[in-house]
Amino acid sequence: MGTPTYPPKASLRLFPPMNLASIKTGLRISRLKLRQREAVFFYLCISPWLIGFILFYLGPILASFYFSLTEWDLLTSPQFVGMDNYIRLFTRDTLALKSFQVTLVYTLVYVPMDLIFGLSLALLLNQKLRGIGVFRTVYYLPSVLSGVAYVVMWMWMFNPQHGLINTLLSYIGIQGPRWLLDPKWALSALIMMSLWGVGRTMIIFLAGLQDIPIVLYEVAEIDGANRWNKFWKVTLPLLTPSLLFNLIFGIILTFQTFTNAFVATNGGPLDSTLFYVLYLYRKAFEHLQMGYASAMAWVLFLVVLGCTLVIFMTSGKWVFYRSIGE
Repeated sequence: MGTPTYPPKASLRLFPPMNLASIKTGLRISRLKLRQREAVFFYLCISPWLIGFILFYLGPILASFYFSLTEWDLLTSPQFVGMDNYIRLFTRDTLALKSFQVTLVYTLVYVPMDLIFGLSLALLLNQKLRGIGVFRTVYYLPSVLSGVAYVVMWMWMFNPQHGLINTLLSYIGIQGPRWLLDPKWALSALIMMSLWGVGRTMIIFLAGLQDIPIVLYEVAEIDGANRWNKFWKVTLPLLTPSLLFNLIFGIILTFQTFTNAFVATNGGPLDSTLFYVLYLYRKAFEHLQMGYASAMAWVLFLVVLGCTLVIFMTSGKWVFYRSIGE
């Protein structure tokens, strides 16, 4: 018997030797198949959301743009009119411009007040005191109540004869206004009413405050900073991401104001609280001008989108983000 060779010649015939190029090719194919399987698994996981988005968001959005170019009363087939609804909105409909003016004034007044009150409450409730959690819950609770419920409650409070606010004013010798019944005071009353939900803004600021490292305040104290300097140099810059979120969210929310005006005043008196979305609702479901209402909705979308983009584009100059690990 001779000396056995390894590997045997028969095995070499069954399993031919593989060169390095073929091994690399096999690995690339395996990685490609793995990525394909991961992609298929990813799309399967998000498919419920994707189908819901297409059916209930993207589809209606595209349909509303088509209807904005038509005249449609929901009872007959839509008639294509091109840009006529948009031209009418900007040139012939004075109530639409009035409603946009009311909404813009409301936004310019309410959003800064909401930010100031929200930040003040957050600073107050950021103290390490016993039972502070109860106070945080109490201040946040109104923001989760139903819109209609708190509007009805405020309507009672704004009652000129028997309301709580005018009763308290009478104790100090002030004759309270007619609030929701007076064109000069109705919008102010709605702004006061909306501040009831300031807890939403407060809770975002509070989360931002608790994310600020204590060591930064200690370093500031070592450098001789007083309370105002610590707030201006440490707290406020590190709160700018929360401020950016609350600012954009507040603008989007105010441009969509509907419930307060619909329940409390229905746009009156003398259209002093005729918000843009309330006027859009009237055109769509009371006057059955669905095409014109769709055009109003697209104009509102573009206005909100423009405001958001401007804020985002300028945020790089006044929003500060901490780097990871800092």
